[in-house]
Amino acid sequence: MSNVGFWHLNRSFVRVGRIRAAFFILALAGVSAAAAPPDGDVQQVNVDDAKQLIKQGEKLARRGNLAEAERTLRRALVVSPSNSLAKLKLAFVYIKQRRLLSAYDLSFEVAKAEPENSYAFAVLGTAFLNAGRFSEARTVFYTSLNLNKREALAWAGLGLLDFYENKIEQSVVSLREAVYLEPTEADYFFTFAQVSSRAENYTDAADAYNRFLLLSRDTDDERRARIKGLINFLRYLGQKPKLYSPTGDDQTSVRFELTDNRPVISLKINENAEDLDFVLDTGSGISVISQETAKRLKVKEITRGGFAKGIGGDGKFEIVYGFIKQVEIGGVKLKNVPVYIRKFHTTGKRVDGYIGLSLISKFLTTIDYGSRTFSLARKADIADVDASGKAVSLPLRLTSSGFLSGEVQIEGVESPLNFIVDTGASVSVISSDVAKLDSVTPFATADRMRVIGAAGITDDVRSYLLPKVSFGSHSRNSITAIALNLDMINEASGFEQAGILGGNFLKNYRMTFDFKNSKVIFVPIDRAR
Repeated sequence: MSNVGFWHLNRSFVRVGRIRAAFFILALAGVSAAAAPPDGDVQQVNVDDAKQLIKQGEKLARRGNLAEAERTLRRALVVSPSNSLAKLKLAFVYIKQRRLLSAYDLSFEVAKAEPENSYAFAVLGTAFLNAGRFSEARTVFYTSLNLNKREALAWAGLGLLDFYENKIEQSVVSLREAVYLEPTEADYFFTFAQVSSRAENYTDAADAYNRFLLLSRDTDDERRARIKGLINFLRYLGQKPKLYSPTGDDQTSVRFELTDNRPVISLKINENAEDLDFVLDTGSGISVISQETAKRLKVKEITRGGFAKGIGGDGKFEIVYGFIKQVEIGGVKLKNVPVYIRKFHTTGKRVDGYIGLSLISKFLTTIDYGSRTFSLARKADIADVDASGKAVSLPLRLTSSGFLSGEVQIEGVESPLNFIVDTGASVSVISSDVAKLDSVTPFATADRMRVIGAAGITDDVRSYLLPKVSFGSHSRNSITAIALNLDMINEASGFEQAGILGGNFLKNYRMTFDFKNSKVIFVPIDRAR
């Protein structure tokens, strides 16, 4: 029996109760995985049939029929209650269903009982990863690979973990290993495509997405339409010169207006003299331009690709891809910028677009709510960010869908929660599940709000007055937050997000995004505005 498995298991789970509590908060919809169907559901079935049920469950899961896969694997456990493979396959289905507490319970049980089972540690690590427990996930993935260097799920998990932590080159290496070891696993190709796109290997990304469609039996027509449109756009980008190519000054600083707690920055596109108003939106991976502005400035549609999911209205908006030759902010110019073109829903100040993270990722980027300045620098020294000693540096974590995420503590909730850091949101958000917690429900107010999102407008949204919200060592009291169903965001984010940290919290800080070193630095301003 390997000491490696025991050592890592003990190291990772000294505080099992606390970790399980964190899973409960992040997976409120989780159902206990211990329960199995009544014995009467399966009559006179032998162990050999359990093997067939496991194979059938795997096929159903690959086709995207998760409910039927769950039922089949639970039948296998009735036939063979101690079958560890059936437990782990069921745990993996729970992960796909985002029932992370159930997945944790099952995979932890097997890993503890079988410390040499590399697949058990790989599934357990994947549960940790999807819950945003990155440190535990990395330890458990290493345990899996120490036991078996050919454990493809562990390689895929490490690749995703590095992807989320903005370690793109390392991510590519791990995911190449995963697709090599399991060349028929569609999900690995999907993740490899995401990472290749982030690494600006657009042809590789298009090929990997195409391979995913060939291998996948997923019957979600909308998802397949999105991927086909994305493949067309990636093929287009693969023929273009390097994207987001910076020219002009090495650094610039421009003033911005703060409108509804959102920084609105003036910029120019395609050498047009017109000043355009764009919101800095760290809640978006790619930049967006309004249909009206795109038409006026003759920014042409490149291709369409199904419907994306977002907040507001019916939760969907059509994906239309465009391409801008040049964006100019102050003295800095960026050439070859991909964008979404979509209809904007607004009842207030008109804006022309949103600046996504990809546009600013090659710079040390500072948004100072105190001086109302937005700065970009290619060669700045990070040591100059804070001279007061009040800075707090936090890990910069990017979701699969391009959101910036960090750990937030809400008073009354024991464990930290993953929140999207979104300068484009006027107000903070908690998920509907977090709002149902007994420790949070007393903070509900009588006020109802209108929410304007990418997918439309939603009225009569419940609001909460949170007594204390902390990001790192920085805290703010009496923060208003609205409760929204974040399922659509979580389907694409890769790891669970419990809320959004909006402008009503962020406006109290100067924030510097250090993409090169994968961190964001918060410095409190002298006076909240």
